[in-house]
Amino acid sequence: MVEVFSGRTLVNKEGDLVDPEEALRNKVVGLYFSAGWCPPCRDFTPLLCDFYTELVEETEPPAQFEIVFISSDKSAEDMVEYYHDMHGDWLALSWTDPFKHELKKRYNITALPKLVIMKENGQVITDKGRKQIRDQGLACFRSWLEVAEIFQNFKA
Repeated sequence: MVEVFSGRTLVNKEGDLVDPEEALRNKVVGLYFSAGWCPPCRDFTPLLCDFYTELVEETEPPAQFEIVFISSDKSAEDMVEYYHDMHGDWLALSWTDPFKHELKKRYNITALPKLVIMKENGQVITDKGRKQIRDQGLACFRSWLEVAEIFQNFKA
């Protein structure tokens, strides 16, 4: 993931700039392609918030997991409103960053919402994160870690 966002800056909910190299290091990362105008997105986002909160904020030690919101909102104002009103305390790519279009192409995003789960190095673990969270709940994170570990061992 660090390589995917190399040379880019992410933002947190407070609007602070975040270095992706530091924030995403050694983590399984979910790229969350979503928009406030999209009813299925507004339906799934609260479930994703609960999933994220349980993994990252309520476990000791916190799970090595991060989400990066990639907005398809119609304006920066719409993105900020949706991000602040409905999203968890995760990161986002700025609405003004044209890199979001490249990411949508790279990961073949043709419908919203889409949650692409990746290893730190950018290898896709699954592009069915939304379905897996709905079907398996927290258990899917363990399987993502196992796949990430297989990738890591294969690389070594």
